[in-house]
Amino acid sequence: MHLGQVLYEPGNPLSHVYFPCTAIVSLLYLTETGKSSEIAVVGNEGVVGIALFMGGETTPNRAVVHSAGTSYRLNAEAVKAEFNLSAAVMHLLLRYTQALITQMAQTAVCNRHHAVDQQLCRCLLMSLDRLRGNELNMMQELIANILGVRREGVTGAALKLQRAGLIRYAHGNIKVLDRPGLELRSCECYAVVKTEYDRLLPKRTAT
Repeated sequence: MHLGQVLYEPGNPLSHVYFPCTAIVSLLYLTETGKSSEIAVVGNEGVVGIALFMGGETTPNRAVVHSAGTSYRLNAEAVKAEFNLSAAVMHLLLRYTQALITQMAQTAVCNRHHAVDQQLCRCLLMSLDRLRGNELNMMQELIANILGVRREGVTGAALKLQRAGLIRYAHGNIKVLDRPGLELRSCECYAVVKTEYDRLLPKRTAT
């Protein structure tokens, strides 16, 4: 999957679900004026297209690849059939859905109450959790769309983190130099979401 690739648009029927392996996908809400804001991020811990097994055929959100990589794409009907046949699959997908709802709620709180540099810390940390290594390729415009702020706000926040020695930022490439420092600089929202994901989706085989 390529950077900026749109997997689905609001209101369109979902023909497939995606299980990212090395890619990261942003779920965005679009306003009537064309502005967007990220409501959740999905990586190798989850699935894009939960509306299918939650009883809906469409979603009001846009799904956009914000970090290029690989993914499994499964036919929607096959996924729904397996969800209905297998208790293990059903329980795992429902636990993931609960974790995703927690992330959406905490993102709304973060966007309303916390500074842009804290939001950027959360965004970077959540991306790092879903990638190998400490480098991210994210253009300024994409970060602005994810956070729902002006590009100037992203520049100011990135420079703050760079001056603090936490990241190195240039030409769409972000290298995290001090992850513990980034976690300290972040608001509580990252920790709340990570704790819930670790609780609901432990690293073991579903039974």
